[in-house]
Amino acid sequence: MFPYLQEIHQFPYPDYRFMPRGYYYSPYSEGGWLWSNGAFESDERYRLPAQQRLTFVLVHGSWADAHFWDGVAAVLRSQGHAVYTPEYAGHGKDPNKDVTHAMVTKSVVNFITKLNLRDFVLVGHSFGGTVIQKVAEQVPDRIRRLVFWDAFVLKDGESVADELPPQTRQGFEQLRAGSKDDTIMLPFPLFRDLFVNTATLEEARRMYAGVTPEPATPLFEKLDLKAFYALPTPKSYIYFFQDNALPQGEGFGWHPHMSTRLGQFRLIVGDGDHFTDTRTRPEMVARKFYEAGRD
Repeated sequence: MFPYLQEIHQFPYPDYRFMPRGYYYSPYSEGGWLWSNGAFESDERYRLPAQQRLTFVLVHGSWADAHFWDGVAAVLRSQGHAVYTPEYAGHGKDPNKDVTHAMVTKSVVNFITKLNLRDFVLVGHSFGGTVIQKVAEQVPDRIRRLVFWDAFVLKDGESVADELPPQTRQGFEQLRAGSKDDTIMLPFPLFRDLFVNTATLEEARRMYAGVTPEPATPLFEKLDLKAFYALPTPKSYIYFFQDNALPQGEGFGWHPHMSTRLGQFRLIVGDGDHFTDTRTRPEMVARKFYEAGRD
């Protein structure tokens, strides 16, 4: 097995005041820059008062890595928030795809403890919801609030695969069986319809160019979550209406199927899909994170 050396991803512009207004950086775009709806709020007029600034730890989902957050993190930082984007085992530059859910969780826990992060808002997207469930069990005293963005909230003893519609699960099992390293690679038509359904075809192809095979094992592992469901940590759920990654209704979907498992929670809604808006409307996504995370 290859050793996993975790990196701390920082936005490529060290001083966001000098970032071109109206744009944000994305590794998925030609030349790196994409137009963003609305002016990029990067000057001092848009920075929040110190008492309103938060610390965010953003945990990506499947078929993504820490660069998924580049645009959103830049917006939040420009407003005075501290933002950290850990990348977990089996993703990004890690060549080893033979990972478990426990290894994924350990990556994020180690990142948090190494940097001695405290009083932060822990955000999980999609599969990242299961990661923050397990992270919260290990470092509950460090977390200010948990935020699930169109994310899995598994019941005790469940796996992600248990929450997939039968047709989707069968397709994933076939893709897994056909791989040489126990991974699942999304075919473009599936990615386009389920993950980036509001994007233009050009945007969808550009984002798909950054997708890499996903380690399969963590998606099929059943998790012990008894400790999570005993935690008093405040929780929020962000639901985007056009997110088609899970079908809504008939016992599936993000909200209310997943969200209501949190017990008491704050609901924040938006109009977007599963992937696209982090690239094309990072200001909107950042605003939803702040609404979900603030007191």
